[in-house]
Amino acid sequence: MRVLEQLEPRSVFYYFEELCRIPHGSRNTKAISDYCVRFAETRGLWHYQDEANNVVIKAPASAGYENAAPVILQGHLDMVAEKAADSDFDFTKDALRLRVEGDFLSADGTTLGGDDGIAAAMMLALLDNASIPRPAIEAVFTTDEEIGMLGAQALDPSVLQGRRMLNLDSEDEGIFTVSCAGGASAVVTIPLCFAPCREDAIFTVTVSGLRGGHSGEEINKGRASSNQLMGRLLDVLLQKAAFRLVSAAGGLKDNAIPLLTTAVLAVPEGSERMLADTCRELESAFRHEFAIADPDIRITCTPADDTVEAMTEESTRRTADWLLQSPQGIYAMSLDIPGLVQTSCNMGIFAAGQDGLHAVTSVRSSIATQKQMLLDRIGGLARLLGGSLRVTGDYPAWEYKKDSAMRELAVGTYRELFGREPQVKAIHAGLECGLFSGKLPGLDAVSFGPDMQNIHTSHEKLSISSTARTWLLLCQTLGKMKA
Repeated sequence: MRVLEQLEPRSVFYYFEELCRIPHGSRNTKAISDYCVRFAETRGLWHYQDEANNVVIKAPASAGYENAAPVILQGHLDMVAEKAADSDFDFTKDALRLRVEGDFLSADGTTLGGDDGIAAAMMLALLDNASIPRPAIEAVFTTDEEIGMLGAQALDPSVLQGRRMLNLDSEDEGIFTVSCAGGASAVVTIPLCFAPCREDAIFTVTVSGLRGGHSGEEINKGRASSNQLMGRLLDVLLQKAAFRLVSAAGGLKDNAIPLLTTAVLAVPEGSERMLADTCRELESAFRHEFAIADPDIRITCTPADDTVEAMTEESTRRTADWLLQSPQGIYAMSLDIPGLVQTSCNMGIFAAGQDGLHAVTSVRSSIATQKQMLLDRIGGLARLLGGSLRVTGDYPAWEYKKDSAMRELAVGTYRELFGREPQVKAIHAGLECGLFSGKLPGLDAVSFGPDMQNIHTSHEKLSISSTARTWLLLCQTLGKMKA
């Protein structure tokens, strides 16, 4: 049963519903990629599919646009696969259960995948309608954007001739993104040693109640990192007693500010009261320190099951030092664009146990040398603690282009259609535009999209009316590209 067949623009929502029937979480994109290939084959359109499941589909120019330069349309096929705690949804085989409530489209108990399925749907709708005035189209459907833009990194740029691009991976209508940070993941491994437990008391200490958030777009909100707070707590405890860590872990994604970290401690007999008092004191201190940005910080301390082994005192100190000293948060603000974070880092994944300490930090910057400097700092700290650094997912910044015909065209079209002035902004998050600008010299790009709320969560919502306006903006912008 189709849910969206009455929504306007019907062609866009038809294809969005088609895509929602196909499981397409990150690293599970073969089926949706094959759907795009079949779409092209049945319409006789040139297409290309690579081993990363990226798909490129080309459509000829409409009448009167034969002499216009081609334009690249781009969005990604994968979605963040998150669900509510009580949901029985299986992202590997189930179709999303769509709901329409007023002006909003959502999915029952799961992410919707409007980021960035609505872009793919718009591109398919455009490719399926040769009567829409437009230049030749090169529609690029990338994969695994949500886990490091892996598809865009793997894409062979030689299949593309266009040097004008409309990226459709933005979530705020009326905001045109024209620059973004570059980034990389710093993967650190530090060996740890374990020894038999003494007659110690075992406790689980948890730092929780934090707001978390996106490590690019919300790094400027002053929110605390549970991993860093745990490092401060462990450092204070080590000044008071020679406890040993059994294990510790916090954060699940390098691009999310960690909001919960746990540590299992083996504390010397007689230190239990000190442990409880220190947890209360630091909870109070942290709540005062983050009273505006993160007012609900909690530190709990509960007895845990006995264990056979714990880290040595040296490995415990090594783990605490890593959490305490690892760079976190804003490093530098831009002096060119007021209010823009220029460089930051976020240790979003951390675990320490029998197989060693493993951490992943997302480093972002619009300045390549500052990004490298932070990677070098993290690597230096890892080496001082006896470990090593491996850099993955390195992607370039999308630098602001002072003279951009695409920006002016899109902004002017929006102004004409809706009678109001849009915003033009740079962001501290990553967009695939950075990778494409690195692969396609001279690329002129702009990014826009419809209103979405709570992306990457089970409360994700897509505005239906905003999608209709964005579709109109896309078609009208293409219609002005005769040159």
